[in-house]
Amino acid sequence: MLRPGELEIAANVPASGCSPQEAQSYTRWLATHHYENFNVASWLLPKGLHQHFYNLYAYCRWADDLGDEVPDKTRALELLDWWERELDACYNGHPSHPVFIALRPTIIAKDIPRQPFADLLRAFRQDQVVKRYATWSSVLDYCVYSANPVGRLVLYLCGYRDAERQRMSDATCTALQLANFWQDVSRDLEKGRIYIPLDAAATHGLTENDIVERRFDQRYVRLMKDLIAQTRALFAQGLPLASAVKGRLSVDLEMFSRGGIAVLDAIEAMGYDTLHHRPAITKAKQVGLLVRAIVSQLSGGRSGSPPQAASTPSVRAVPATTQRGQDPASAVIASSYTECHSIARDANSNFYYAFFLLPAPKRDALAALYAFNRLVDDVSDEGNDLAAKQRGLARWRAALDQAITGQEQAFDGNAAMIPPAEGLLGAAEILPALVDTIARYNMPSRYLHDLISGAEMDLTIRAYASFPRLKEYCYRVAGTVGLTCTHVFGFRDSRALDLAEKLGLAFQLTNIIRDVAEDYRLGRVYLPEDDLARYGVAPSDFAESEATLGVRELLRFEADRAWQFYEEGAALFGLIDPDSRGALWLLAHTYSALLARIESLDFAVFGERVRLSKAEKMMFIAKARFGRAKEETILEKRDRDRRRAGGTGSRRRTG
Repeated sequence: MLRPGELEIAANVPASGCSPQEAQSYTRWLATHHYENFNVASWLLPKGLHQHFYNLYAYCRWADDLGDEVPDKTRALELLDWWERELDACYNGHPSHPVFIALRPTIIAKDIPRQPFADLLRAFRQDQVVKRYATWSSVLDYCVYSANPVGRLVLYLCGYRDAERQRMSDATCTALQLANFWQDVSRDLEKGRIYIPLDAAATHGLTENDIVERRFDQRYVRLMKDLIAQTRALFAQGLPLASAVKGRLSVDLEMFSRGGIAVLDAIEAMGYDTLHHRPAITKAKQVGLLVRAIVSQLSGGRSGSPPQAASTPSVRAVPATTQRGQDPASAVIASSYTECHSIARDANSNFYYAFFLLPAPKRDALAALYAFNRLVDDVSDEGNDLAAKQRGLARWRAALDQAITGQEQAFDGNAAMIPPAEGLLGAAEILPALVDTIARYNMPSRYLHDLISGAEMDLTIRAYASFPRLKEYCYRVAGTVGLTCTHVFGFRDSRALDLAEKLGLAFQLTNIIRDVAEDYRLGRVYLPEDDLARYGVAPSDFAESEATLGVRELLRFEADRAWQFYEEGAALFGLIDPDSRGALWLLAHTYSALLARIESLDFAVFGERVRLSKAEKMMFIAKARFGRAKEETILEKRDRDRRRAGGTGSRRRTG
């Protein structure tokens, strides 16, 4: 039926009656190579559905192109009739076209009725003969056939068949179709079409001719405001669908809804003149929409909540001493966890996003650990009074012991003392959650004391003679973080602790390499003096505007050392609880990607801070959350030939 060269997407189509394998290969190719704003089989969706989505997409893509890419109206209608005959053959069990050969197993597996497929063809036929819509109801009726079937087909693929979800899907799909109409007014005019309901235009004093001649004035502005308001109302009706489906589909649905709303926002931002301009959603905006959808799905709409009882015992789990709702202390602990989340969230750290990849109890535990680390770090980093900083850290040490043991502690060699937590910023608020975390996850308190010791080293030590001495510092400020996190992650093999320490050391070396110039300005040189001597580097070289050859060789040597710790520590992935592996993967992948970026820039760390972009980090989050977290991919591949610009890093200690 189709003539040679008549349709571009037919160029690679297999022969009629081909094997199912050839047919599926074609639909997969079509779905992953054709132009679309979003990937058809989003990698957020379960892998088991990808081929089904490819097959569905191929049907829709072909039908759309038959109706829109064939210039002769009569010929387009002939081809759409042919496509429906192929659809009938598919449902009768005798598909011949490769698209339908691929589609039939999907129809059978998901028990999809014929009607949504046929409805789409009705809309494409309508586009051949109807170029104007007199009323709102006629536009909405068109959406019933052009947009709503797609949403219903997606629901069928994902196992949802109830009327309520279909109602919400219809609202979303109609809203998306309308948003496209309002943004594409100029493009549709070029094709001779107007989807704006003429009765709505007339209400604002506009005629069909005003639209055709692109007369932009306040009448058109008022019209667009009206159309957008009604479209927003439809989005609001459909938005709850994202929370009415399970797992990864919810992210896709929310992403599409928010994307449609963003189109409406863009029309408003450009002053409503879609007669002459088409609004664009920037890549940054798309990333932002994805972030909101992912975080919403991961957090279940909350930033933090008190932990529930710990799960099956392993090295990580000890029943909590204060059960929720059974004694007054539970309210104090719940409030404490909320404060910990607030501190972690406000710090804008790489660590905080990893929390959302964990079950709620572990998420809260990491928030408590992070809040403690952050507040201790602040004591040593803020102000110039050395004695005051030392007293502050001593008070944190005493406050920690008192919170754990319940016994008063002397903190400054002074028997006539005030309570150590009194006046210590944040201590009273976060310590109840921290103590609860220590008890739940069988965590040695010495790790936290060692971390305080690392902060104390920063007060007086400005240089390190050798790597063993630097390694001691790195253990205290970063290895302890890895150890405490691993207790929360859960493990049964004692090797996990050694591997956690190695990863912490790798993270810290990455930070030291990135911040070498900044640290020198603060009066510190963390790189070992014997390494500096080996490469002929003087500390003053770190004050230059760019790295010398000797500095680059020195940093390359330290990077190789860090990579060794990364590669050894990566084995931790297989030794922790499965529900924690995504969080570990995200942390290791993010920090190793930062080191790879530094290498790719040939250690140009003397100017603007080397960063990973927000888009890259959000992509890592999505991969970690949706099935891409594996031990073999936990580290970013090293490629020193890359030259890419970068995004946010983290503070020197505690992420």
